[in-house]
Amino acid sequence: MKMIGNMWVQLLLLVALSSLCAVSSGGSGRPFYIRGRVYCDTCRCGFETNKTTYIPRAKVRIECEDRKTSQLKYSVAGKTDKTGTFIIKVEEDHKDEICYASLVGSPLSNCRTADPGRSRSQVILTRDNGAISDLHFANSLGFLRDQPLAGCAELVHELLYSDL
Repeated sequence: MKMIGNMWVQLLLLVALSSLCAVSSGGSGRPFYIRGRVYCDTCRCGFETNKTTYIPRAKVRIECEDRKTSQLKYSVAGKTDKTGTFIIKVEEDHKDEICYASLVGSPLSNCRTADPGRSRSQVILTRDNGAISDLHFANSLGFLRDQPLAGCAELVHELLYSDL
């Protein structure tokens, strides 16, 4: 009976070790999916507000650069859907690279200037950090509207002084 118990312990240990090896190998070959949103900063605040609109058909690019030389190593483009959301498939693990989701273009004639502080977002594209999900998120990316919408001054005032 004791021998059967030892066999079960050994079997469980073997299963646990093989599972650990599968996780630590990073599941190479599985693509990543980067999800984010593109918006028009209608009040030119530098962040999303309740007057923000999301941009369908905005162009976005995922780029990865060598950590030491900053040489471009990978690039793939995508577009947002009708809700301003993009999901871009990225092949391979990019553990030795720095990767960004970046704005490329807006179809809105009055909202085409990329906000310098929100025009790109760093994304992690490696499984060597313990990440197990194929879906990774980028911060929202924003374009600035040429002229603020009516009501923006009131919104900014409310945001600045609502807690006082």
